[in-house]
Amino acid sequence: MKRLATCLFYAAIPFAIYLQFFGGNLVLQFIVACLAVLPLAAWIGASTEQLAHRMGPTYGALFNATFGNFAELIIAIFAIRAGLPDVVRASLTGSILGNLLFVAGLSMLVGGWNRETLKFNALAAESQAGQLILAVSAFLVPALFFRQALHAHHPELIHQVSIGTSVILIVTYVLGLLFSFKTHRERLSAAATQPDELENPWSMRRAVGLLLLASGLMGVVAEGLVHAVGAAGRAWGMNEIFLGFVVVAIVGNAAEHSTAVILARKNQMDTALNISMQSSVQIALFVTPLLVFLSYPLGHPLDLLFTPFEMLAVGLAVAIFAYLVMDGETNWYEGIQLLAVYAIIAIALYFLPATPVAVHE
Repeated sequence: MKRLATCLFYAAIPFAIYLQFFGGNLVLQFIVACLAVLPLAAWIGASTEQLAHRMGPTYGALFNATFGNFAELIIAIFAIRAGLPDVVRASLTGSILGNLLFVAGLSMLVGGWNRETLKFNALAAESQAGQLILAVSAFLVPALFFRQALHAHHPELIHQVSIGTSVILIVTYVLGLLFSFKTHRERLSAAATQPDELENPWSMRRAVGLLLLASGLMGVVAEGLVHAVGAAGRAWGMNEIFLGFVVVAIVGNAAEHSTAVILARKNQMDTALNISMQSSVQIALFVTPLLVFLSYPLGHPLDLLFTPFEMLAVGLAVAIFAYLVMDGETNWYEGIQLLAVYAIIAIALYFLPATPVAVHE
């Protein structure tokens, strides 16, 4: 039975690609794409685990976050070309919340269920929490500025503020990598929990090759999934905000989700928590400003103009997450608390009336 289920999941990969390029029922395409994501996420998880053992938890988490966010970056570019900047902003903030609350919370729950505490590097958590607080400022200040500029009848100034803020975010992200991998590398590695030895270690070529293959297929399948998610939402009675903020964000980051939970269950909480934090930091400080730059040549400027609900949700998530991880240890009940906050936000989004966001170009 297990072998049959595995074969069905593998068969879903070419079937999902076929439905994407040759058409068909969009609801069926959405379901098949979701099934296809599962084995691809498992491949990325297995190869990332192998790389984490060779390079350490910090490099392994960065690898996983980068390849996991690659599909989302491609999807966002297509959405910008289609003139859907509001959907892109919703998916970006949804990814940050999904990683900080859903992925981290589920990892704490699964990893700490049979253990009294889970320990991890407090310095790494503190530094990345600081970067996330910077991201909240980057979301909040341009939105407040826009409303002030709107009263002064100069809403077009949001473009300059968005570009300037994006430059600062990317510079900060690069300096954060320098902090993690150069100036404080020894301190970050010294406090990390050492994972158990693998029973059957892979070669570097096999691990990297599988990671590249699975990430490429994930990008193709994820694009078809997002193309069909609107039809599935209408068929199931879900609004577009909920789909972009919750459904698309969770499915689009399934690789990081599954990998973090699997590693947490193996008591590799450093890598598991680094995955959720690295992915959120990368989305906020690199992917989002990069999309701002790319949006102008595409003809649909993506300004840092997030809705009040998005700013409140991200700020709340960062504050709670930072408070829980500052001491360098966690347990399963803290995971429950993060999942509860995520569920509350998801319920509010599910019943949120669909109102257009006024964006003045």
